[in-house]
Amino acid sequence: MILSSMTGFARAAGTTGPVQWAWEVRSVNGRGLDVRLRVPNGYDAVGEVARSALQKSLARGQCQLSLNLTRPEAAPRVRINEALLGQLAAAIARVPRPEGLAPATLDGLLGIRGVIESDEEPGAEAEALAHDLAAGVVRLVADLVEARRAEGRALRGVIEAQLAEMARLTATAEACPARKPEAVKARLAAAVATLLEAGHLDPDRLHQEAVLLAAKADVREELDRLQAHFASAAELLAAGGAIGRKLDFLAQELGREANTLCAKANDIALSRIGLDLKAVVEQFREQVQNVE
Repeated sequence: MILSSMTGFARAAGTTGPVQWAWEVRSVNGRGLDVRLRVPNGYDAVGEVARSALQKSLARGQCQLSLNLTRPEAAPRVRINEALLGQLAAAIARVPRPEGLAPATLDGLLGIRGVIESDEEPGAEAEALAHDLAAGVVRLVADLVEARRAEGRALRGVIEAQLAEMARLTATAEACPARKPEAVKARLAAAVATLLEAGHLDPDRLHQEAVLLAAKADVREELDRLQAHFASAAELLAAGGAIGRKLDFLAQELGREANTLCAKANDIALSRIGLDLKAVVEQFREQVQNVE
């Protein structure tokens, strides 16, 4: 099944009329989903649409979403509505001018709305730009999702290799000569002999000490729990989806069992296996931090 990383980048760009535009989004690790938005003034609404699209498609990660617009520097071409200007001048001429009121001037008439018109069609341009920006968001989100999935496919291979190495080390610990009954018995006998040399111990106390030593030497439970965690991780990887939090929890549990294995190991070979296991668990923990 699909496994996604929280790391990715996508860009969607185009040109609408004289305007060049570009959406960009960068995604990195995060405990939850946080989409931060940066758009030019007046484009907050389309920015919120883009934010909503990301929130619907992603489960975790910190995303930096931005929109850049570039417009030409040339001033727009204008024309004078001569018919309207003539009508205004004729109407003013027919109206008696009150005493003390200055006559109408050309610059005053040109300032009246509608007398000066632009050759551009801002309404149509804005509508076309909004349409293209919305289409760009669709491409942007799809590309980011695919980028995160591509990273997830690479991550999956690394994580599966780490789980296989941990399983191998666990099997090596299982077969370690130090865990054989005769080796455990010899260590217990040596420990009991040391206790006896230290002074007189009553039989009950000696029995208690022997039981404690035997329990400390037994790593059966740790090995069984490690195997159970490996199985749980394999099931999560098979299910896919947003499993990063669960894998992170398993990494903590694996680390706990590896630490206990090292603490209980009273043999150099078993200690080395435990230390190697701890190193791989730490690498595993670092990798699953990237999983959505």
